[in-house]
Amino acid sequence: MSKLSVIIITKNEADNIRACLESAAWADEIVVVDSGSSDDTVNICKTLGAQVHTTADWPGFGVQKNRALSHATGEWVLSLDADERVTPELRSEIEAALNDPHGHAAFRMPRLSSFCGRYMRHSGWHPDYVIRLFHRGAARFSDDLVHERLIVNGSVGKLRQSLLHETFYDLEELLTKINQYSTAGALMLSEKNKTASMKKAVGHAFWAFFRTYIVRAGFLDGREGFMLAVATAESTYYRYAKLMLLNKR
Repeated sequence: MSKLSVIIITKNEADNIRACLESAAWADEIVVVDSGSSDDTVNICKTLGAQVHTTADWPGFGVQKNRALSHATGEWVLSLDADERVTPELRSEIEAALNDPHGHAAFRMPRLSSFCGRYMRHSGWHPDYVIRLFHRGAARFSDDLVHERLIVNGSVGKLRQSLLHETFYDLEELLTKINQYSTAGALMLSEKNKTASMKKAVGHAFWAFFRTYIVRAGFLDGREGFMLAVATAESTYYRYAKLMLLNKR
């Protein structure tokens, strides 16, 4: 079987990183690039045998993941976030793909995400296919500040087993992420010379709620589905409101 490298970027992920690393301990190497954690993240990674590299700056998700990729030595790479977990079933499917990739340069896999303690099977959150397994010489990450994507040179296969995503344990964490991602999103739009108005901010927010709760059947996810739809609308509103203020400046 081809050598597999797991790459992870971190900052203050002490609450998450142990479970992530333990779920991927079967890989040939684990590469962690940390951007200045002030908690015990780095020590946990080193204790569990990961190869740790630190950076003094934060250039955005895409650039940081490419930095981690540059340290990988495996023929194949599995990119994980600190709050993701590889199940035994997914491990078996990955190993089978490495033994016989059928000519594919990368593989996408479904991701099952939790929201405030509930796994969301609707709301546009599932199956949420993400490309995470790829041949090292056939892919790189886009340079986006947030919502980076993997650019693959070759065909992409599909796995069936889900990658677990333990996200947003409570509303405090959610509100922090809404602020961070809406700021990054507004900056990205501004760099593309996009414009916004209060009418556009409200309109996009209303559609985000309707799409999540009605079109994507978020109502089937119970109270968490409603909470997620509101949070999605709020994040969308702030992204365009912040862009509006950036335009004004």
